[in-house]
Amino acid sequence: MLLGEYHHNLDEKGRLIIPSKIRDELGDNFILTRGLDKCLSVYPREEWNNIINKYKELPNTKDARNFMRFLLSGATECTFDKQGRINLPSPLMRYADLEHECVVIGVNDHLEIWSNDNWEDFVDGNESEFSDIAEHLFAPITD
Repeated sequence: MLLGEYHHNLDEKGRLIIPSKIRDELGDNFILTRGLDKCLSVYPREEWNNIINKYKELPNTKDARNFMRFLLSGATECTFDKQGRINLPSPLMRYADLEHECVVIGVNDHLEIWSNDNWEDFVDGNESEFSDIAEHLFAPITD
């Protein structure tokens, strides 16, 4: 399970260090792509394969095609360098507004990489709703 919140800075070449305990869970080869809400998503290879297999089962609708275009066109295979960094491609950095300060969060089956400003805006903008969301999502199901 990928979890936690980590703050790291991009270097001048667009490289971002990923904490060692997360590197172990991601494995040697993983996928980086556009995420939702102006962040990047990092998927372990097995989870990425699950997403692709689910896509193959979807009907050939405009929504399915458009979402997969969005997801796959930004996707790139990644590995860690010897210092535990990943290289973020410029188009993905622009998409997520990544310039210097980044926040890496674990979201169970994947990581998200946020600009510090976007992450703070997300938390601040949703903080008052988290209690209601939790109550709705985890309320007992009644017949």
